[in-house]
Amino acid sequence: MSNKKIRVGIIFGGKSAEHEVSLQSAKNIVDAIDKDTYEVTLIGIDKQGKWHLNNTSQYLINEEDPKLIALNKTNQHIAVVPGTEEDQLVKLDQAQALEQLDVIFPILHGTLGEDGSMQGMLRLANIPYVGANVLGSAVCMDKDIAKKLLKAAGLNVAKSLTCKSGDTVSFHDVKNKLGIPFFIKPASQGSSVGVSKVYEESDFEKALSDAFAYDNKVLIEENIDGREIECSVLGNEDPIASMPGEILPQGDFYSYETKYIDESGAILEIPAKVSEEEVDLIQRTAVQVFKELECEGMARVDFFMKKDGSLVVNEVNTLPGFTKISMYPKLWEISGISYPELIHRLISLGIERHERDSKLKNTVE
Repeated sequence: MSNKKIRVGIIFGGKSAEHEVSLQSAKNIVDAIDKDTYEVTLIGIDKQGKWHLNNTSQYLINEEDPKLIALNKTNQHIAVVPGTEEDQLVKLDQAQALEQLDVIFPILHGTLGEDGSMQGMLRLANIPYVGANVLGSAVCMDKDIAKKLLKAAGLNVAKSLTCKSGDTVSFHDVKNKLGIPFFIKPASQGSSVGVSKVYEESDFEKALSDAFAYDNKVLIEENIDGREIECSVLGNEDPIASMPGEILPQGDFYSYETKYIDESGAILEIPAKVSEEEVDLIQRTAVQVFKELECEGMARVDFFMKKDGSLVVNEVNTLPGFTKISMYPKLWEISGISYPELIHRLISLGIERHERDSKLKNTVE
């Protein structure tokens, strides 16, 4: 049996409103990964989209401060060469190939990282990677499309209206259809970026403008009176679900600031105080959602649990946060899978999926 370490590339940062969250996630993965099993190569993408080869000892600036954390840019830039079996990543400054990586862990939250873009590029480059495939990533990133698929599968979702750039929508029409208050959010952003809770007409136009600043399609969604329940899912063909947790926001809703910066902004009830029957319902529904949306590897499924015990699917995150206060790894920890073991399983799932897909024919016989 070979004792050779598995070379894993961790790609983080990115041209996304969630750039800083990704930096925090990368730090926690680097700190937790089993160094006896894995040899880590860090590739940081700055906000302009340039790829930097980083050293594990100095890849972040202000790493302990979520408000000031930043990528330490280097002079070693990376390019991708698709269509080859080896030498897919090249160091531009030296015009030579980067040491062959066995798998990529793209911990890139939001646009161009979790929407299928990175996944498609890695597939073209023939590199195994962690997480959902192109389709699952793209579907889950677009809340409008995800809701339509879940509704078609018979699952409960919040009532909503979709608005694109140039569409005319009035406060009174929305109020009549969805009631007050309601949420306005970009269709393809995560971490509550650009999300507003609207109570009155004077807030409406600004909320629309804030959402359209991040996306060309906006979701206007009814307010659900229910508990905020989250469940982590892990696996490929035969996924498993964690114990559920509950978010108890101390503000108006679970905002970006609350999720990643202000540790006192919400109480995380882990595990959630629910009955055994409710745990079973949450877990079964989370796995069903995972499968319906073509997810693989990992996802965090977010629900509202109404007073009658019914579940409303809120959204699905295929590259959930791995920060110190992130639910995905915390839920697995209380479910019996440690942080290092979780990372190991995710990497193994990515390699297994690549090996499975590599067996598919690409010629007609």
